[in-house]
Amino acid sequence: MKKILSYLSVILFVVLLFNCGDKQTAEGETDNKDRNMFGRYIPRGLTKTTEGLSPGFIMFAVPNSASTYLINRNGEVVHEWKGNYAFHSPYLMDDGSLVTGAQDPDYPVFGFGGPYGRIQKISWDGKMLWDYEYADTTQIVHHDIAVLPNGNILAIAYETSSYDYALALGRKPEFIPRSGPWMEKIIEIEPQANNRGKIVWEWRIEDHLIQDYDETKANYGNVSEHPELIDFNLGDSIPPAITQDSLDILKAMGRGGRNLTIDNPRSDIYHINAINYNPELDQIVFSSPRLSEIFIIDHSVTTEEAVSHQGGKSGKGGDFLYRWGNPENYGRGDSTNRKLFGQHDVRWVEKGKPGAGHLTVYNNDVPMGPDSLDYSAIYEIKPPLMEDGNYEIMAANGFGPEKQLWNYVARDTISFYGSFISGAHRMENGNTFINEGPKGRLFEVTPDGEIVWEYLVPYRGNIHKPNGEPNNPMNMTHSTFRATFVPADHPALQGKELKPLDPQPEVFVLPPPPPEGDKKA
Repeated sequence: MKKILSYLSVILFVVLLFNCGDKQTAEGETDNKDRNMFGRYIPRGLTKTTEGLSPGFIMFAVPNSASTYLINRNGEVVHEWKGNYAFHSPYLMDDGSLVTGAQDPDYPVFGFGGPYGRIQKISWDGKMLWDYEYADTTQIVHHDIAVLPNGNILAIAYETSSYDYALALGRKPEFIPRSGPWMEKIIEIEPQANNRGKIVWEWRIEDHLIQDYDETKANYGNVSEHPELIDFNLGDSIPPAITQDSLDILKAMGRGGRNLTIDNPRSDIYHINAINYNPELDQIVFSSPRLSEIFIIDHSVTTEEAVSHQGGKSGKGGDFLYRWGNPENYGRGDSTNRKLFGQHDVRWVEKGKPGAGHLTVYNNDVPMGPDSLDYSAIYEIKPPLMEDGNYEIMAANGFGPEKQLWNYVARDTISFYGSFISGAHRMENGNTFINEGPKGRLFEVTPDGEIVWEYLVPYRGNIHKPNGEPNNPMNMTHSTFRATFVPADHPALQGKELKPLDPQPEVFVLPPPPPEGDKKA
């Protein structure tokens, strides 16, 4: 019953999202508001502010937009970076430039949300400094990046495979899509002149698999004895393939996603959606919502060592140093031990901030219990890090901790809910900045859970392909994949004029509903 209610809430949200319009006042004037999932009208822009806020700004991009915005605490845009493609997960550099994913509208093969195909660097004044393409029929960068202290860029990328390749690695046939699974890798790119990039390091998930299905394969073993490896047979069986006629109908309706075929549903078996780097440890953390786990690997290994199970500061090569969220995946628990549910945006708390060295995670879809709607939560955990840079795990048990150090949920629980995208990170003052992505709701909470600032994104882009066709972004009106609080003393802002733009960028206003007589019966 709980799941039925949850699905119904999502359907209701989608219906309202696409059919809600501007509320008409008694005088016939437009009231610039839209509706939430419960049908209530909600304002856009700054909705709450309090005294004593830390000085700073908020940076965000929105779907189908070639702009990234920087707003002040009053909700006014003080700067706008403009590019030539839709921005995806922008990060601010000390010189005022952005390093960001850029969504190429014509990338091939990969049919789902998240790929963007390009990584760009754009100066404060909008000059294109670097435009690197990593997208072809075999691989594509997607979702998130991390900029290293030396200027190199860590990126998540998909790689195509085949049905036979997955079978040779011991995956059960019923778990293999006809196109083969899209495997994951992490690459380190050294920017080069003339929009080129040199791959100087890489790590592949396929080098760290185990399975207990086919004993004739080299990776056969006891899953519970190897928490440093991923069970290649995690996941659900592949649904029956739809016909090409059915797919054509879906695409004609604007559904189904870019590059979706009858062969590739469920090819995205891991869907890594976030990556973050810890310079003190030289380690990488990433998130897989498909597995409901976060993982840490050693970046100090060479590419050759990353293939193996030895080497690097940890001595464990490219194997997982730590994983958390779902110990049932490696035979160290059951469903009652699961902590994460489709999570996004794992980040280390940076040095100098309260809780430095801890991890924050946006837990998207936490089950409330029987006959109740799911909700979202922010978790802060302290991984069991030992002096040698490895992580403690007790025999026959999963990785700790058992409980979070801190978490945030709405006091009524269900009013804070973002079923996908979204994120959070720790601020210098000890508060936590939260991006409730689907709603485009950005807010700051104290350690006691008090909301002290809130803003609902009013912008949306309108990018079209060169031939005039719409870019076909995810069907979201107001949303944010990444949003970042930027303190006023950030090096990028020094010496910059940060007055509100005049005029302010044009906001996206939902169209009014059709007259009653024009509505379909």
